[in-house]
Amino acid sequence: MAMIDHYINTIVERGADEARKDGSATVEAQHLLLAIAAERNPVTHQVLTSVGLDHQAIRDALDKEFEQSLGAAGVSLAAFGLPRPSPAPKRSPNLGASAKLALERGLVSAAGKKDLRPAHLLLGILLAEVGTVPRALAAAGVDRADLTARVRQTLTGEGE
Repeated sequence: MAMIDHYINTIVERGADEARKDGSATVEAQHLLLAIAAERNPVTHQVLTSVGLDHQAIRDALDKEFEQSLGAAGVSLAAFGLPRPSPAPKRSPNLGASAKLALERGLVSAAGKKDLRPAHLLLGILLAEVGTVPRALAAAGVDRADLTARVRQTLTGEGE
């Protein structure tokens, strides 16, 4: 198995763990982003931390996005004190639409499979124009366009 195949499998497996922790039936792009942050690949870790994002900062941004989304629907999280989701350890989450699209965008952003790098997966997640991840990054005050440019610059530096 090629190194990139191992990396992709690891990210998808860790994404499934993140989805289970969230009580989610599907692995979505935000779960893959959390998995990438937890994996601590030198390249992706450096680019994420350069804008203040680590696993906990991403989790906090996702929590803030959830609260803001509820607020947009007229629901105050503070007023209801919702419990944290119950993990579902026996259930194996399937890949959801946002994760599939993120993986596809990441794969397409490489010239070919032999050129695929871990940062391509991060790029695939960041290229989403709408969804939980763009809203969470905005809630955290992260300039997604700048972060995307940093990832692309890193890929260029790796010999893309």
